[in-house]
Amino acid sequence: MKRNKRKAARNAARKVAPGRAVANRNYKSSIFEMIFRDRRKLLELYNAMNKSHYTDPDELEIVTLENVIYVRMRNDLAFLIDMRLYLYEHQSTFNPNMPLRDFFYVAEEYRKLVDTKNIYSSSLIQIPAPRFTVFYNGLKERPEKEILYLSDAYYTQESDPALELKVTVLNINHGNNKELMENCRTLREYMLFVDCVRSHLREDGPDLTKAVSVAVDECIAKDILTDFLRENRVEAINMSKYEIDEQEWRKSELKIMREEVRKEVKEEVRKEVKEEVRKEVKEEVRKEVKEEIRSEVKEEIRQEILEELIKRNLDRGKTPEVIADETGIPLSVIEKYDV
Repeated sequence: MKRNKRKAARNAARKVAPGRAVANRNYKSSIFEMIFRDRRKLLELYNAMNKSHYTDPDELEIVTLENVIYVRMRNDLAFLIDMRLYLYEHQSTFNPNMPLRDFFYVAEEYRKLVDTKNIYSSSLIQIPAPRFTVFYNGLKERPEKEILYLSDAYYTQESDPALELKVTVLNINHGNNKELMENCRTLREYMLFVDCVRSHLREDGPDLTKAVSVAVDECIAKDILTDFLRENRVEAINMSKYEIDEQEWRKSELKIMREEVRKEVKEEVRKEVKEEVRKEVKEEVRKEVKEEIRSEVKEEIRQEILEELIKRNLDRGKTPEVIADETGIPLSVIEKYDV
């Protein structure tokens, strides 16, 4: 029964509704999309994502939108399996509008799958449940996994929106989603290829075409996407120019360079400032010490003057009492010198 439903869904997916425009294939594909249009590779990715063990690629029906003229949209990968509709997108630049884009995509997918004349019938038309995933490998740091909601775009936020759509964004850059990468060799090798291109851009200069060409040779030698790169070398080099965001790479490299220069300059400035502060502190201390010494010297001179005055009066034969009365100096102080 389940297999018959699946077959019916596939047959529906192959039909084009009357009056619809023929798909226009004049667009720039991505390496990610080209790799996973192979049903075997896509099934491998699906199994890794869902921890399933499908072995027959024919269980999977690709229904990707391809730049339909009137709706002017296309998505990377869409397929039916197990009575569900999966939409996979690859992005090298984070896009917070993916829930809205997927809303348009899935509406078009359902329009393809369903005979619109029957939606007015009294019978329930069943449709495959959708699931939306974005594979992100941009240079800007993003979480390992995040969920984007269509309702976040609403002007008025509601606790229970009437229409919701959620998109799972998986970061496939090195170190993220390790279990997924381990279980899907093709996805892992795709990222090794991307990392190889980025490495050569960093080491050999900003020539993207050259970096991709060298990376293709290196990956083939290391048995990374070997068959794909051998068969699609020219396409891989051309498509990488669009898939690997050169402008984003330059921004990232500039940021890294700024951080490195910042560390170097900071150390130099630290030494300069340290010497300046040392001089400033020394000058402040000098002033403080000078004031302290000035006070001490004043007190010493004051004592010397008092001592000289008392001794001079005592030498003249005056008594301590008389000296105290005439000078106002305490009698106890004068008596110290009356020996």
